[in-house]
Amino acid sequence: MNILEVKDLHKSFGSKTVLDGLTFSVSEGSVFGFIGRNGAGKTTTMKMILGLLQPGSGEITVCGERVRYGNTPTNKYVGCLPDVPEFYSYMTAREYLRLCGEVTGMKQSEIKKRSGELLELVGLANEKHRIKGYSRGMKQRLGIAQALINKPRLLICDEPTSALDPLGRKEILEIISSARGETSVIFSTHILSDVEKICDDTAILEKGRIALCGTVSELKAKRSGSDVQIVPASAGDAEKTAQLLGGEVHSGTVIVKNASQDKMLSILKTISENRIPILKIEHTEPDLEQLFMEVIGK
Repeated sequence: MNILEVKDLHKSFGSKTVLDGLTFSVSEGSVFGFIGRNGAGKTTTMKMILGLLQPGSGEITVCGERVRYGNTPTNKYVGCLPDVPEFYSYMTAREYLRLCGEVTGMKQSEIKKRSGELLELVGLANEKHRIKGYSRGMKQRLGIAQALINKPRLLICDEPTSALDPLGRKEILEIISSARGETSVIFSTHILSDVEKICDDTAILEKGRIALCGTVSELKAKRSGSDVQIVPASAGDAEKTAQLLGGEVHSGTVIVKNASQDKMLSILKTISENRIPILKIEHTEPDLEQLFMEVIGK
């Protein structure tokens, strides 16, 4: 079952077209990576899913119900973590979650139980300070807790790791990944390594449309081959090696792009026949960054 379906979505701001026939879906219980360069339309799409922005045309459904601009009833199924969450800074985490639970109509006993579970999940169970003293990472963790308070069917995370240090990013990714057991997640980001770590399915947004969509392994398989990196023993051999192999030199390393296994054997034969001393040769696996750069033409 698809929790979210976006069909032929269009949106322009003046003469600038942001979305041009955007279509994708998020299946139940999955983490869906929604990636694209800054300004590609990711946040615009998130706002439309929440009914905060009116599409030019197209249709969005959440749990089979159509999203409508304004006071849309589908938001009862949705939890949202914006890229920069805001809180009442004078509250504690428990006080804030109690407020969120009351707003969604939860019973006090349910709020107390759910708040304890979520604060344990996000690592804030023993935090007594008021929110004004929280770090950026702590606020992101509390943001996930508030987004999950009423057990939504869909969790929207709009670039939740963009301003965090490596440890903070790791913690947030682990929390999002652990949430997939009770909700579906749409994870908007431009940090491609994060997508590779936690996403089941991924879509690359470019020029207002989905350029590629599939699992991470399926997307990687769309590249014709891996790259081969060769480090000659002397810098003077790099140019000669590149000419022989049809590669490029980057900082003393020869790179042969999109090399199949047969090409790798040919490279080894050429190196041996020309008696080129090397320090290292590596057949690197394709990654999302390489594919993404190819999609956007960089």
